[in-house]
Amino acid sequence: MIDLSLVWVGVIGLAILIYVIMDGFDLGIGILFPFFKDKLDRDVMMNTVAPVWDGNETWMVLGGAGLFAAFPLAYSTILSALYMPIILMVIALIFRGVAFEFRFKAGRTRYLWDYAFLLGSVITGLLQGIILGAYIQGVETNQGIFSGGPFDWLTPFSVFTGIGVVIMYATLGCGWLILKTDHELQQKMYQLMPKLIILLLLIFMGVSLYTPLKQPEIAERWFTIPNLYYFSPVPILVVLFVYLILRACKQKQELKPFVYTLVLVFLAFSGFVISLWPNIIPPSVTIWQAASPYSSQLFTLIGALILIPIIISYTILAYWVFRDKVRPNDEGYH
Repeated sequence: MIDLSLVWVGVIGLAILIYVIMDGFDLGIGILFPFFKDKLDRDVMMNTVAPVWDGNETWMVLGGAGLFAAFPLAYSTILSALYMPIILMVIALIFRGVAFEFRFKAGRTRYLWDYAFLLGSVITGLLQGIILGAYIQGVETNQGIFSGGPFDWLTPFSVFTGIGVVIMYATLGCGWLILKTDHELQQKMYQLMPKLIILLLLIFMGVSLYTPLKQPEIAERWFTIPNLYYFSPVPILVVLFVYLILRACKQKQELKPFVYTLVLVFLAFSGFVISLWPNIIPPSVTIWQAASPYSSQLFTLIGALILIPIIISYTILAYWVFRDKVRPNDEGYH
């Protein structure tokens, strides 16, 4: 019999990874707004993602729905622990989405929508990182039910990971804009990208040092056999790809900075999975303990297997149709 819990972990993990990548770079564009004051620059930056940004968020919905269907105990417990940052994140996403629609129509109030887009992007990235940090720290439970306080999620570590996610999204956005723009705006991105990638490396190092020191369970997973064999290539590969990004920017290559940054995101995600496996409610509830009945997992998996190819198809189509570079004289988003 197929272990559907493992299958569903794969589906949810894939949805989260794709969301972080795809919504990450368009959130990164808003995070980069303070570095670019010119209206035309900001128009071009927004137009690079305007046709696809809302479709990117489909993957977050898929991940949440999958968690509810396959692991209802985890869904109820994790959301109970993280209601406040999740609600605040949703509000920030709403402001950001409204800014997309209103900014190009506004005249004298355009600067207000610029702020809404900027703050919505920064706050969303920060809160997603705080949620990640709070999840890594673990959720206090009693017989699988959340028993902690309303502000357990707000700690120095979760704030640090929040800042880290903001930097990671900004780096993704910078790599995306190198790929999608040219001339002066692209040259500015080439100059900004090395600074962001060095800062991101420092964030990775900080999280990697802080996590095992403060989380004995994670330290045990990192430094015991065979997990040590699985995890040891990750920091080496991180340093390698940081070097490759710096070299690609120096050589003015267009595709490689973005692709190599995607690899860094994947490496960070793999380290996250290795650190917590097989728990879905850290530090002690496993995926099998939190799973719904086999029949429920099978029924919802059939629906997921129908929907996921459709989502992938229209996503590929959208990116293919809008694959060319975006320039200041383009008609843009309306």
